[in-house]
Amino acid sequence: MEHEKVAASLAELGNSHRLSVFRFLVKAGYEGASVGEIQKELGIPASTLSHHLARMTKVGLIRQEKHSRTIVCIPEYKHLENLIDFLQEECCTGIQIGHNPEPL
Repeated sequence: MEHEKVAASLAELGNSHRLSVFRFLVKAGYEGASVGEIQKELGIPASTLSHHLARMTKVGLIRQEKHSRTIVCIPEYKHLENLIDFLQEECCTGIQIGHNPEPL
């Protein structure tokens, strides 16, 4: 995953409302949740929620599907997996064998 795409996704998740929305959608599972369900559960005003969802969609954290008159938001689990993989890909590669760093 490209460094800039990771940075953009993490920046969007750095907002408290967007992080709450994303965590709610991850809990909802592969079926996602409607915008109304998100709004009801998290108490975010409709215009504000719309803004947050648009930003999350733009960086690929979620996708939106229209089902009749309802908009359903679905987390992009592959994108989440790619973010996690990016953050972990060089885990422990800088530690020398036999070196025991002091705990923080």
